[in-house]
Amino acid sequence: MVNDNQIKAQVSPFAIREGEIKKFDGKDGYVSMNQIVHKIDIGHITDIHFEILEIVNDFEFITSRQIYQLLEWKGIDPKSQDKLNNKLDQLVKSKILTRYYFTSDEGKGIYRIYCLEKMGKYLLNSKEIECRWQPSDNTKPVAMIKKRLAGNQTIIAYLRKVKAFDSFVVKPAITTKISGKTFKATGGSVKLTKNKKSIEFLFEVVRREDDWERKFIERMKQYKEFYENYVPGDSGFHSMPQLILVCEDDKHMALCFKEIITNRLEIPQIKSLFTTDLRQNSDSLKDTLIEFVLNPETKKYKMESVELKLLDM
Repeated sequence: MVNDNQIKAQVSPFAIREGEIKKFDGKDGYVSMNQIVHKIDIGHITDIHFEILEIVNDFEFITSRQIYQLLEWKGIDPKSQDKLNNKLDQLVKSKILTRYYFTSDEGKGIYRIYCLEKMGKYLLNSKEIECRWQPSDNTKPVAMIKKRLAGNQTIIAYLRKVKAFDSFVVKPAITTKISGKTFKATGGSVKLTKNKKSIEFLFEVVRREDDWERKFIERMKQYKEFYENYVPGDSGFHSMPQLILVCEDDKHMALCFKEIITNRLEIPQIKSLFTTDLRQNSDSLKDTLIEFVLNPETKKYKMESVELKLLDM
């Protein structure tokens, strides 16, 4: 598998492309549970297939590369990306998982996205593993799926590259006290612990989807309400989490910051921190966070790196 620092992409694979749609790449037809049980009995579906199934269940939408990295982190050797892809093909042909790809006028996307099928839910339930998947989950739009994929990449970067990494939550639920609304952070959260002291990062992924500015403003209003009324323990956070906005690229970070300033959505309780998809490919994450600092002479904001030693390997 190609290492993160060997990836030479100039544009994030999880950025929105104009006119992009999701295309089915799974298996049509019917597969019975008896056929699947037979495959388990003769050893064609083994423990590693179930590990893959649990990962897909946790993350909802995920690429084969992300599955590979998570298996390695769990101490499971996938042998190679090709061997893992063969196992994924087996699960797709058995309708345990299904698969999609993105396409637009620019052509097909370079990766496939995996998610659960009905048989996958049955197998997880047979092992008493909680699975809330329902068929309508697979109908989610491109922008929502790409937010999940970018969030996956961010979580995986932290668990693989930060020595202080403690734990993660894929879809943390945030509740606003005044309006009483609950929403989920699109990028997940990670907990870092060093010398018995912990800090939690909350990731919100922002994409250039249709009408993205309005959607971004509405989401930032929700975060502002959460932070302005936060007390320890709210939404499961023992201390106030640091919000990090995961954008498509540097220009997108600046546009998001402009929306925050223009609409007076600054959150005084925390710093406004940003990052991008491609910054997660760095060997070290210690200087991947960005803030916008006001120059008192020019009265203009400039982009500066926020170096955090806590993010060292």
